[in-house]
Amino acid sequence: MSSDLLPMVVLAGPTASGKTSLAIRLAEQYGGEIVSCDSVAVYREMEIGTAKPSLEERAMIPHHMIDVAWPDEQFTAGDYSRLAREAIQGISTRGALPIVAGGTGLYLRALTDGLFPAPAARPELRERLRGRVEKLGRDHGPAHLHRVLTRLDAAAAGAIHPNDVPKVIRAIEVSLSVRAEGGGLTPMTEQWKQGRDRLEGYRILRLGLNPPRARLYERINQRAAEMFDRGLLEETSRLMERYGRDCRALGALGYAQAAAVLAGEMTREQAVAQAQQGHRNYAKRQLTWFRREEQMHWLAGLGSEQPIVEQAFGLVDCFLEHQHKGLLQ
Repeated sequence: MSSDLLPMVVLAGPTASGKTSLAIRLAEQYGGEIVSCDSVAVYREMEIGTAKPSLEERAMIPHHMIDVAWPDEQFTAGDYSRLAREAIQGISTRGALPIVAGGTGLYLRALTDGLFPAPAARPELRERLRGRVEKLGRDHGPAHLHRVLTRLDAAAAGAIHPNDVPKVIRAIEVSLSVRAEGGGLTPMTEQWKQGRDRLEGYRILRLGLNPPRARLYERINQRAAEMFDRGLLEETSRLMERYGRDCRALGALGYAQAAAVLAGEMTREQAVAQAQQGHRNYAKRQLTWFRREEQMHWLAGLGSEQPIVEQAFGLVDCFLEHQHKGLLQ
């Protein structure tokens, strides 16, 4: 074991599984700082529909990679990887423990494994795919494209919101690029393994939350309904007024349904039910993605439950004890 490697904890899991609660407990226990790994929490002005840690929680423990971009800015996995690595380096320099917590598998992979050499853009393919979405409409177009991606690369589809049309289009483009150049079909996640810029200098303990499905779905349904009760429609209205309905960030789950209510395309009750279903489907895809992660220590419960907290503490204690022994060797 190299004494040069610094410790880092990754806490992954599906939406509403209690990652924020457990990450804060870990940070309190071990002198840590939290690096969010969420593709929607990066956006400023989007609070209710993102389930960000509260301002009180952020005051208790330093959080990074929250509110780092405007909703109409393009923010990529590469941007996330670069900024998150800078944050992690700063945390380690201060002698604290970096705790990366979130559910966006693509961002986590970019952070730890680096990015593959991206193929050249194919504007004509992008336009064709965008045209298909427009022809099928908001209700059916994104879902159709996501099914196409699922056939090409199920792992990538599992990490991307169906409503995030630009990311879905890019994943399809990348997966088809090698075949267009005379090779076979190479899914984006297979090309991802060619990553040439892996995170170096850290030993990583990977913790994954996997609560019983029924309890997870209950939490998801409750959270989605509470977002509307807390003012998601009003927040979405302000965002649409400032950035327009076609703003990429407003395609995220919850916001897309709220925008449909504001446009008179569905009732509030229909929007809540659709958001609940969408988040349940997303949770399934997240778990599928994270099960492919090597060396994941699974915790079979919610992150707010004391037995799960104690189990996580035990794993981190063991991890840091080995780290300490390595430093003494």
